[in-house]
Amino acid sequence: MTSERARLEKELAETQTKLEQLKENLEDKADYGLGEGGATIYEWEFQLALRESLRQKAQSIEAALRKLDDGAYGVCERCQGPISLERLAILPHTTLCIECARKKGR
Repeated sequence: MTSERARLEKELAETQTKLEQLKENLEDKADYGLGEGGATIYEWEFQLALRESLRQKAQSIEAALRKLDDGAYGVCERCQGPISLERLAILPHTTLCIECARKKGR
């Protein structure tokens, strides 16, 4: 699980870096408007949505790190079964096994 911790910590650091860059970008372009030359409201809203998505991802990774500490990493929150290593390799911060994720998606 040491390699999982390192991978999660790396992904968290990358996500936090992206969040910081996005924050700076939003602050630098505070003058969003409807004009042609500047950033549009659409771009601003897109950046806000991206920021929220990155925040949620960071929170999910932090939760996965806590589960790693508690010995609950890789355990499905819904059925308590194991989450496959293949799924964790793709989505290291997932909380559901593939079967429960499918059921949730219905």
